[in-house]
Amino acid sequence: MKIKQSDAQNQRIERITTSHLVVGVDMAKETHVAQATNFRGIVLLKRHLSFSNSIEGFEKLNR
Repeated sequence: MKIKQSDAQNQRIERITTSHLVVGVDMAKETHVAQATNFRGIVLLKRHLSFSNSIEGFEKLNR
């Protein structure tokens, strides 16, 4: 039996617990923008974190 895409996505969402931090990244050619939310979807930072499309930019996001 094949699992529908929406069912698989719902299963992943249901596995999010209070110990998870959800980070969404809007990827662009030169500069990416990230936003962190808690498990309820409440934004944790008042401003977005922007970082360059490079290894230095990824390290900035990782810190």
